[in-house]
Amino acid sequence: MTVDLSIVVPVLNEQESVACFVDAVTPIVESLGLRYEIIFIDDGSTDATADIVCGLQRNDPHIRLIRLSRNFGKEAALTAGLDFSTGAAVVPMDVDLQDPPSLLCEMVARWREGYDIAFGQRVERRSDTGTKRVTAGLFYRVFNSISGHPIDANAGDFRLMSRAAVDATLVLRERNRFMKGLFAWVGFRSIAVPYERPARVAGTTKFNYWKLWNFALDGITSFSTAPLKIWTYVGGSVALIALIYTAVIVAQTLIFGRDVPGYASLMVVILVLGAVQLMSLGIIGEYLGRMYMETKQRPIYLVKDTAGFPPSQDRADGQFVPRDAVRAAE
Repeated sequence: MTVDLSIVVPVLNEQESVACFVDAVTPIVESLGLRYEIIFIDDGSTDATADIVCGLQRNDPHIRLIRLSRNFGKEAALTAGLDFSTGAAVVPMDVDLQDPPSLLCEMVARWREGYDIAFGQRVERRSDTGTKRVTAGLFYRVFNSISGHPIDANAGDFRLMSRAAVDATLVLRERNRFMKGLFAWVGFRSIAVPYERPARVAGTTKFNYWKLWNFALDGITSFSTAPLKIWTYVGGSVALIALIYTAVIVAQTLIFGRDVPGYASLMVVILVLGAVQLMSLGIIGEYLGRMYMETKQRPIYLVKDTAGFPPSQDRADGQFVPRDAVRAAE
């Protein structure tokens, strides 16, 4: 069956949300008159998420399931969904319905007008905590100020992409994935679709501030070398200050016969320089670690099993384990 619209939904321990999502999305997509599929990617859930999706799939041929062999992270799960999608347009969505299904109508309308990407842009985030709103705004400002490929502020993964935009994104097979940055990097004709972000309908978020910090760090290091370059200027500034201070000490000693400052001044200089060196080494280490992961060329994800896909969609392109191989191993 030819598919017009693929909806890609990464899930992790979302047994309370899956059925609600299907009930909310199905009537809206059917009202558009499009042939569609809903692809759930189970990213190593330990609850009944996969079983619930399988139960829904038995009664609804539009539902597909991809089960990854373990938890690879949302970015890898989203990549798996894009790999398996066949629609002329593809929409990644969160299962918690904070990405309003009603927005699909406007996104499809923009796609029919000729836009390759119609991305959801949050104009109001009352459902987020004050801390998260502040840190999110700070991240977008920092990222866009140092990256050569800025991303749209308050735009997440929720967007409609044409098949051309999806195929271009899938050419990028880097292991440390920051999907919002990849979506921006490929370009194509885009338009914002503003919306107010509601609260979750069920379950709890799987992100905490530590994960969000690492996610932001991945994004910055993936799309900018500014953190590396800045230490050239920091080092040059510290060296200049040290040279001036040295000249002052020498002058004082020659003219006034004063001794070099004592223990306290020496310790301050040593600690400051040591801190600068360790910070610079830490930044270099972040980039070096990511280079190390890329050189190993491990697959982005591995598939444990699939359900609801036609046999013709089983592929062996080196990025996932084909279903037949999994069955043979079992």
